[in-house]
Amino acid sequence: MDDSKAKSAGSIEPASDLSEIASQCAASNLLDFAAQLAGLAEDLKALAARPIEHIPTSAEPDPF
Repeated sequence: MDDSKAKSAGSIEPASDLSEIASQCAASNLLDFAAQLAGLAEDLKALAARPIEHIPTSAEPDPF
């Protein structure tokens, strides 16, 4: 099958097209990952701003 028939069949894509698709998918995945990291950073920043409260356990003696 020559290239014109392969293109009309649509089943075979040139390697350069596949490479472009792969790079676009990788870029999209990296952007998604970066967005998740940014959200995590915001969550951590919010947690860091909260004071740590001591919660007594039953094993600790009552100071009063």
